[in-house]
Amino acid sequence: LRLPQFFLSGTVVLMFMPSHLKRCSQPVAGNAAVGVLALQGDVSEHISAFESAIQNLGLTIPVIPIRKAEQISDLIALAIPGGESTTIMRLIDQNGMRNIIQNFEGGIFATCAGMVVAARDLIDETRFTPLDLLDITVNRNAFGRQRESFEADLHMAGFDTPFHAIFIRAPIITRAGPDVTILAEIPQGIVAAKKGKKLILSFHPEISHDLRMHEYFLTDVLGL
Repeated sequence: LRLPQFFLSGTVVLMFMPSHLKRCSQPVAGNAAVGVLALQGDVSEHISAFESAIQNLGLTIPVIPIRKAEQISDLIALAIPGGESTTIMRLIDQNGMRNIIQNFEGGIFATCAGMVVAARDLIDETRFTPLDLLDITVNRNAFGRQRESFEADLHMAGFDTPFHAIFIRAPIITRAGPDVTILAEIPQGIVAAKKGKKLILSFHPEISHDLRMHEYFLTDVLGL
């Protein structure tokens, strides 16, 4: 074994890591990852937002697309993105993911169509049965078609300043069970709620350029 000359001479060398590299210095135990359900919808946008949020928090957690049921059980969290809820639910069932997601013990981050998929009950929707991940009733497309989409500054519980939310053919929570914590409301109803490790949103934080919602999920909801 040949040692570098500075070891042989007794010189002590101190190695310093640049500050921007220190930010990713807290690995999560094991091979845990955040998964984004990649069957349909805003998959790449959520992956990018979570990667940036994780970097901001100084964590080391991979973010991966999820296309197979066997990928889910080892995750620390699963994001169910916005998209078309009927299509997402059909593909969940076709890929044998329903029971696995229902029994998943990690975090759930569901946005827009993900809120519809995660609900217990749906108003005027008989084409599919949602996953019943928490006790909420959801009105799908509560604001009409895409031309009626809008933006709003939300006063989120736990946030110092409003969160600028983008609603696209958004659902709304019309009823929340007693074990569900309401985080934000607008005149039409509830638009953000949580229960345990589950965070449910009717808007699209992944396209807002504000990472606080993804960071909130990782820190306050998951406790990382």
